[in-house]
Amino acid sequence: MHLLYLDDSGSAANVKEDYLVLGGVSVYESQSHWITRELDRLAESTDPGDPHGIEFHASEIFSRRSAPWKGLKPEEARGTIKSVLKVLANAYDTARAFACVVHKASFPDRDPMEVAFEDLCSRFDRYLGRLRASGDDQRGLVILDKSAYETTLQQMSVGFRTLGTRWGVIRRLADTPLFVDSRASRVIQLADHVAYAVFRRYQAGDAQYFDLIASKFDAEGGVVHGLAHKELGNPACMCVACMSRRTGESFRP
Repeated sequence: MHLLYLDDSGSAANVKEDYLVLGGVSVYESQSHWITRELDRLAESTDPGDPHGIEFHASEIFSRRSAPWKGLKPEEARGTIKSVLKVLANAYDTARAFACVVHKASFPDRDPMEVAFEDLCSRFDRYLGRLRASGDDQRGLVILDKSAYETTLQQMSVGFRTLGTRWGVIRRLADTPLFVDSRASRVIQLADHVAYAVFRRYQAGDAQYFDLIASKFDAEGGVVHGLAHKELGNPACMCVACMSRRTGESFRP
């Protein structure tokens, strides 16, 4: 089974932020153990006395306001975030990044989390469809960090399998999403870092984290399918998601 771990970065309610990002990583079920082991090793180097008490939460590491990150210098905090992201960068090719960037002002009548979730469920389903065409008929499961959206997103996922999304019916997910405590899942912690890397790229123009994992976003034929930038009124956007789609359309017969 292919597992898509997702977490969000940014806040739907924060008027000081232009974007909300839902993002994470798709791995084959056996690969989650490898990622967990690599992040456990990183946790041991952070706190040898209590490695299992370490939770890698990117915004907390970046802010350095609470233990064990409080004593870090800015460059040390940035290095820790990059070390987590390098686990994905160095993972097998079957590990793919996915993210949806929602410009909140472009969707004044919709919850940006719901916009992003619908988009990513559709992208993950199509990714599984491409795998099936190549002989891999495994289904997928979406796993998210526990949040106030749990009931809403579960209800949405049921509708995707019956009524469909705006891009069609979801056919390849094995069940409704699972919600887990990020403290108990290293792969959710990695998903948190993916979402944060994308958020920093779009909200702050800071690409130092995004660039580490840019090549891991699901892509085919030069089009980056795994990254979506939803912003109305910006047709000439030069980000990799928008550029790859314009290039793909221009070469399509």
